[in-house]
Amino acid sequence: MERTEAKTRILKLKRVIDHHRYLYHALDKQEISEAALDSLKHELYQLEQLYPEFLTSDSPTQRIGGKPLQGFPKVAHDSPMLSIEDLFSPKELADWEAYLKKLAPSEKIDYFCEPKIDGFAISLVYQNGVFKVGSTRGSGAMGEDVTQNLKTIESIPLRLGSDPRGGSDPKRIIEVRGEVYMEKKDFEKFSADYANPRNLAAGSIRQLDPKVASQRPLKFLAYSLITNLGQQKHSEEHQLLKELGFKTYPGKECQNLSDILDFWRKTARERDRLPFQVDGIVAVVNNNALFQKLGVVGKSPRGIRAFKFSPKQATTKI
Repeated sequence: MERTEAKTRILKLKRVIDHHRYLYHALDKQEISEAALDSLKHELYQLEQLYPEFLTSDSPTQRIGGKPLQGFPKVAHDSPMLSIEDLFSPKELADWEAYLKKLAPSEKIDYFCEPKIDGFAISLVYQNGVFKVGSTRGSGAMGEDVTQNLKTIESIPLRLGSDPRGGSDPKRIIEVRGEVYMEKKDFEKFSADYANPRNLAAGSIRQLDPKVASQRPLKFLAYSLITNLGQQKHSEEHQLLKELGFKTYPGKECQNLSDILDFWRKTARERDRLPFQVDGIVAVVNNNALFQKLGVVGKSPRGIRAFKFSPKQATTKI
């Protein structure tokens, strides 16, 4: 195979493999068998070995890191990764809205709601469309660089599917945030060693050996687009995240507290049928400009709350 022919074939293989990765890990669809996909990956690997000048960091062959790390470097978050204050009753929900209306009496307030996954929050930074740095929440201002471990998660794209607003600056930065989690059916295999899926996800991402993380069936669900790509509502971020190549949960736009309560009750009824563990819903002021205007108190934004479910009860013998 000639060098130019090899380059063309490598580029085509990367596009095809990324297409099927997105279908399977973001859209839950499958067009070819796993064996066929494995054969494409194997061909790509062999060509990259013969022509290493065409090997790039966003290649599907670069998901599993090499040598174990000595430690995790610190990463400063350009935008703090803040916590979310909890609510536990419809009265507390009503009190929250009354508080918001007092702060912004002339504003029309509507919301976006989605399930609160029991996972591990992370930040992903892409430069010119290529995954560069993944980090933990840490203190909120400073996290740990866990890029190599996050690369092993197939539902995290190594290259963004597209830039919905057409950015062409090679220094362009796009930041995405979401949860690393493990589905309930997979967690059962590890439940003797970990209290819950969140602890397992956190423990896996903070392994110094990326090969350990690669052996855990971790997934990623995006819920926030930090970079301004023109979105005016939080609900629009979910659509943009899908265009960028991420899996998201549809959620629901809610016009009032009654809509939030309906979504909360519906999610509570369906929680046992969801593939991941949830402990409530997240309600956020949908208008991004208003959300920013409401500001932050302590380490929590005023415009977002986690509306928790009642703890499940169980009986045991002592």
